[in-house]
Amino acid sequence: MIKTKKGILLVNLGTPDSPGTSDVRKYLREFLLDPRVLDIPAFNRYFLVNGIIAPFRAPRSGASYKEIWDKEKGSPLMYYSIRQKELLQEKLGDGYQVELAMRYQQPAIASALEQFRKEKVFHIRVLPLYPQYASASGGTVNQKVMEEVGKWQVVPEISFVNSFHDHPLMIETFADLGRKHNPSSYDHILFSFHGLPVRQLRKADPSGRHCQQVAGCCSRININNRYCYSAQCHDTARLIASRLDLPEERYTVCFQSRLGKTPWVEPYTSDVLKRLAAEGKKRLLVFCPAFVADCLETLYEVSTEYDEEFRALGGEKVQLVESLNDHPKWIDAMADLARY
Repeated sequence: MIKTKKGILLVNLGTPDSPGTSDVRKYLREFLLDPRVLDIPAFNRYFLVNGIIAPFRAPRSGASYKEIWDKEKGSPLMYYSIRQKELLQEKLGDGYQVELAMRYQQPAIASALEQFRKEKVFHIRVLPLYPQYASASGGTVNQKVMEEVGKWQVVPEISFVNSFHDHPLMIETFADLGRKHNPSSYDHILFSFHGLPVRQLRKADPSGRHCQQVAGCCSRININNRYCYSAQCHDTARLIASRLDLPEERYTVCFQSRLGKTPWVEPYTSDVLKRLAAEGKKRLLVFCPAFVADCLETLYEVSTEYDEEFRALGGEKVQLVESLNDHPKWIDAMADLARY
């Protein structure tokens, strides 16, 4: 029997090559022109992205990236993604070949897959680095992989990890990271996830009769919402809270990074900050369990923007719980997800 290595393809969102406006604009264009991300008619999407969003948002986003860009390490997302790839390769050993790709920008998915083909690796497991499934995250990664290997003469055996929102080791890692901040010393805990348009949640409902139509539709995982992003987010938060012995009244699930004026999944993190400030809360601890590596949305949006916003409302502190990054227990979780 011929022995061959098994391939593991890690895929994260992506990052600009630099915080410069031109590089950020290039990144935004590729990201937002993806029809799974901005799911509107192609002409409207092209006009909106190229004529409005990219030109006007790139300078502001570039300034934000500069705040988190390390002079030596560069993009935190890229740095920690590379660390995860290296540590996972070390953990899995010589029987596996681990490659890293970004859905947008470099290293490209096509290039990573080509490395497998060069090394004659024809058993590939794809691990999108998004704990909760969404068409705009894990879905677009899986589609891109299938498009690329569909061009090959010999199509490899491929399996996909669609989500790992409830993986015990991942949950325990977030809990460990939270314990370092002594949650009992904070007035309230937030689990802030990246937001999505409500229309995308509805598209993920196979019954067409559950999402936004049943009271508490995201409160428990069932056959209709098993791949609902919001339902998986609520489940992740509940599991972490359980590990930390947090009663329901001590934490809130919310969603950040809204874009545009169409309805997005609620409550919005900014609205929750206003409510908590009005209730007299002063210190907030924030988990961001939609991200496996610190990035713009955690290091800047939460640690800087939300902290400043909350202080302006009369609060004292918004404290970010760092992401999984290169935590040893998270590498163990990745290894468990990768083995097949």
